[in-house]
Amino acid sequence: MLRIDLSQEELSQEQLRELEAMWRRCARRIILATTLAGCGHPGGSLSSLHLLLMSYAIMRHDPQQPRHPARDRLLVSHGHISPAVYSVLVEYGYASEEAFLMEFRRAGSAFAGHVEQTVPGVEWNTGNLGQGLSAACGMALSLKLKGLKDRRVLCLMGDGEQQKGQVIEARRFAVKFDLDNLMVIVDRNHLQIGGDTDLIIPQSIRDEYRATFWNVIYLCDGHDFAAIYRALRRAWLKEVENPARPTAILARTVMGKGISFMENVARWHGEALKPDMAREALKELGYDEDIEALFERRKAYVNFVKPFDVEVDYPDIDPGQPVVYGPEVKLDNRSAYGKALRSLAEINNLPGERPKILGFSCDLEGSVKMTAFKEWSPEAFFESGIQEHHAAAAAGAASREGFAVFFSTFGVFAVCETYNQQRLNDLNHTHLKVVATHLGLDVGEDGPTHQCLDYLGLLQNLFGFSIFLPADPNQTDRIIRYVATHPGNFFVGMGRSKTPIILDEEGRPFFGEDYRFEPGRADWIRRGDDGTFICFGPLVSRALEAREILAKEGLSIGVLNMASFRPLDTRAILDAALVGPIVTAEDHVVDTGLGAAVARVLVDAGVVVPFRRCGVSTYGSSGKPDDLYRRQGLDPQSLAQKMKELIKG
Repeated sequence: MLRIDLSQEELSQEQLRELEAMWRRCARRIILATTLAGCGHPGGSLSSLHLLLMSYAIMRHDPQQPRHPARDRLLVSHGHISPAVYSVLVEYGYASEEAFLMEFRRAGSAFAGHVEQTVPGVEWNTGNLGQGLSAACGMALSLKLKGLKDRRVLCLMGDGEQQKGQVIEARRFAVKFDLDNLMVIVDRNHLQIGGDTDLIIPQSIRDEYRATFWNVIYLCDGHDFAAIYRALRRAWLKEVENPARPTAILARTVMGKGISFMENVARWHGEALKPDMAREALKELGYDEDIEALFERRKAYVNFVKPFDVEVDYPDIDPGQPVVYGPEVKLDNRSAYGKALRSLAEINNLPGERPKILGFSCDLEGSVKMTAFKEWSPEAFFESGIQEHHAAAAAGAASREGFAVFFSTFGVFAVCETYNQQRLNDLNHTHLKVVATHLGLDVGEDGPTHQCLDYLGLLQNLFGFSIFLPADPNQTDRIIRYVATHPGNFFVGMGRSKTPIILDEEGRPFFGEDYRFEPGRADWIRRGDDGTFICFGPLVSRALEAREILAKEGLSIGVLNMASFRPLDTRAILDAALVGPIVTAEDHVVDTGLGAAVARVLVDAGVVVPFRRCGVSTYGSSGKPDDLYRRQGLDPQSLAQKMKELIKG
């Protein structure tokens, strides 16, 4: 396994010969794996192969400890070059050649079509272009916070993905936060699926990096190992114009390099060679393979290797003492969130020590109440500007590095705008705490563009996200302390307005000193004999008002708070069905939120009960939340009337 000490100024002839031999072995694997699978990206893999091999040769990494905390990190943003990545990982002892060739792109295999962490040595699941540099920023930021300032993060990217706006967001962020430990290597082969990159979207990548204040090194031959080494060494040792800033190496490469009939042909970006062409390609590399025999072996191969487990790296967070807000308090949930976050920081982010809790926001720190956290831990707060796509991805990557990370912005930006970033965070087993404020019609006068009404419908598609929706400031405090102390991805959602303190029947805070939040457990705020309102967030207080209206007419109605939307308390829903009619009430699109979830529970259990779903059925307008709720039939009087109709019916 080749290791090169950066103290040497040039590669030796012996090292060059070894690298050439490694390249031939890896190129062979690329051709075989894609041909045997009948699909894949051989052209781009051959384009990037020299850059990958040279990077691994100078990095500090250990195949026996793929997740060693003091390793350098190589993130491959254009994940479709998985054949090249897996080939190089085989060369360095992370995986076996047999498993790669026999399993590549097969159902149940660790060797997926785009790189995934199920193969040891892969740092980040990629494939959706333009997000890798953001994740690399999160890693580079984390290494500096952990004091590993001499460790590097390399991000290998394609030239086509430089067209993505998120890439520019990440470039700016990297400069703002002095990520001098970050290096980008762009595979500049001038081809993408549709043909010439300059015809599809003209751009000067070198000028763009310079315009965002990066150091730039141009490499005229990205297949010359000696030249690649010199460029990497310059960047690694910070022999650049501004050593305090990140560096980009733009390497001129050739699609399909090394196979004469594949070179500079866009077709081979994403098309595998047929067996007869594969034989010709392998002959050019000096190999004579019995491809038919390999096909037969692959067909009979059933003993897939076990996918590599991504371990949990999560800090020990002290939850501190919960706050109890009394009946007289008038407070919005977002302020309770801000106070809880500051409290957690005071206990866990001690002066002079590495912080345990990080905060990311996007030009909205005051609105999402992160200012107090920032004042206590300025070194742990990252104002990312109006760059939500990048911030969501960078925060997710940082949460995999041993930090509790809170990402806060308005709901339309935290979920709707960044859905794909959150989806990739989920696939990457992050531990991100997405705390979204300004949800639903409760946003009020800002109007329909800012009234996030579909977040539950979207988030339910992300298998790894828990979803919590507190009813008042006290429950908000408990939920924030819970998510801070537990690994995993969490979404905590809340509105904008002040929320009444929910009281028990004796007039004391329902979520008082003895209350402990438990995922999957609903809260019976009131029990009733004639029916039940099931609701969450700002609709809980309104359901309680509707209950009082009905009580004057002699009806006893329960109120069930579903603050834990995922996991969902199905037992509580079925218990409510035993009582009688159910009305769900939510500040969310009526067809994709709580009402739909309750309906599924009832249908799956074969339970028939009078049932009505109340929610948002059309976009709102600008106005006071109470007026907007009234227009959608979500005010206490309308809810009471709907329950009464069900009971009488």
